Amino acid sequence: METKSLVRDAKVIVVKVGSSLVTNNGNGLDQAAIAGWAAQIAELVKQGRQVVLVSSGAVAEGMQRLGWKKRPTAVNELQAAAAVGQMGLVQMYESCFSQHQLHTAQVLLTHDDLADRKRYLNARSTLRTLLNLNVIPIINENDTVVTDEIRFGDNDTLGSLVANLIEADTLVILTDQQGLYSADPRKDQHASFIQHAMAGDVALEQMAGGAGSSVGTGGMLTKVLAAKRAARSGAHTVIASGRERAVLVRLSAGEVIGTHLHTSQMKTTARKQWLADHLQLRGRLTLDAGAVKVIKQDGKSLLPIGVTAVTGDFERGEVVACCNEAGLEIARGLVNYSANEAQRIMRKPSTEIEKILGYVEESELIHRDNLILLD
Repeated sequence: METKSLVRDAKVIVVKVGSSLVTNNGNGLDQAAIAGWAAQIAELVKQGRQVVLVSSGAVAEGMQRLGWKKRPTAVNELQAAAAVGQMGLVQMYESCFSQHQLHTAQVLLTHDDLADRKRYLNARSTLRTLLNLNVIPIINENDTVVTDEIRFGDNDTLGSLVANLIEADTLVILTDQQGLYSADPRKDQHASFIQHAMAGDVALEQMAGGAGSSVGTGGMLTKVLAAKRAARSGAHTVIASGRERAVLVRLSAGEVIGTHLHTSQMKTTARKQWLADHLQLRGRLTLDAGAVKVIKQDGKSLLPIGVTAVTGDFERGEVVACCNEAGLEIARGLVNYSANEAQRIMRKPSTEIEKILGYVEESELIHRDNLILLD
């Protein structure tokens, strides 16, 4: 197992910050702590890294603003607290990041957004654009519209889904714990700290309070499961204390802090498996010889001009097969336009998309990041 930090070589990083850190254990927004993370993320950006921040704390801040001493159980009251608290949370982040000449963007997501292929692509496109503009996306679950009860630790899951969405190299989960132990150190003096392990190891779930164990260490199970989910898309996970001095900068410098959960899954392999095996094909695009060469040999995106025929009834974000003129499937990917739209723009240069459709989603029919070649 590697001894260096899993953040050192990461170019795209998702940082998740827990509500206990953001709100100083529920006592209102901790401006000093938030300013500290903003400064650290600004340093990472200076190093050429792209960072997305997933932040809890809206409900806790809303309770503080409303003067509520006890967390409500009614869903509508939780949603109201989230709506009120989100205002203060975003204001604080914007103020702190502006000190480093960085803009922020609020992005509220639900799990449904990432399960629906069209909304998945829309969210992915937005986040990638923000990162390319050097803007820090501040992501939270859209608690004001979710129908299920708002659960503690749910942003751990959201963090892992965002890591998959933007194909992050590493997910960093900052918490009020040092990391993962073999047992609850408050109850077992022989509990040992786990510095390195493989994400997805079932033994980790048992240690964190999963099946076969009665141990529950402050929501650590959700973090272990998040690491397992992130690993499927090729992202490593670090679970560390957000109260460690300059924790993000030190991790990026190669220092090993907290628990590092490795994945052996390569990002391209994970995405190929997902596209090739787990999504149902909704249509087919027939490519001319030039387009086949461009995507197979040059590794470029598929443009409308290279498509000679469109079959099937598909929507934006669904998976289609890319076939050569002999009918052999050479690739598949997530399409940026519906079947009707694809038929209207095929054989046309990308510069004419807006004139034909009245708008432009993307200049590519399938972006190379969403296009997987078949062996």
